[in-house]
Amino acid sequence: MPHRGHESTDGTGGGELAVPMAWLYAEYIADELLRTGDLMPPTSFEFRAGRDALALTVFLSDTDGELSGIRVISQLENWLSLTAYDQPWRDWVRERMAELTDRAARAGTPSPDLALAEDAWRWLEETELLAPDLDAVPGGGAFGEDDGPKVWTPAWRLGLPLGHLAIHLF
Repeated sequence: MPHRGHESTDGTGGGELAVPMAWLYAEYIADELLRTGDLMPPTSFEFRAGRDALALTVFLSDTDGELSGIRVISQLENWLSLTAYDQPWRDWVRERMAELTDRAARAGTPSPDLALAEDAWRWLEETELLAPDLDAVPGGGAFGEDDGPKVWTPAWRLGLPLGHLAIHLF
């Protein structure tokens, strides 16, 4: 299912509705990876954070606009390295978003894919989720799964490792 560019139309041209196929495909891939990993309920905010972080990774790493079903498997290692703990994922997202925004501005055509990616990025940055404090000092007592210290954290900080783990489990 290759597509050209980061936006597609129904093929009729002449001002028809632009369909954000690249973003929808990236979101579909992310959703499938997370569902396969069965890490959390698909209705949870944590699932959404993981899906949006993975969808951004998939969408932004497709520099040629030619992501097809056959290439998904070959891209898993790339997505795994982009989402790794020691990588500057947030900076990479900002740089790629700026590049795509500049490219769309120079082309003079709005990109529905980019608009959806921007919405997802805004949600990941502005939304905070209550999550276990991974930086808490160990040995402060035995805690159950829900008893440990929690902290409000940006959704992307929770979604990124969930997406990374989902890729590993695939």
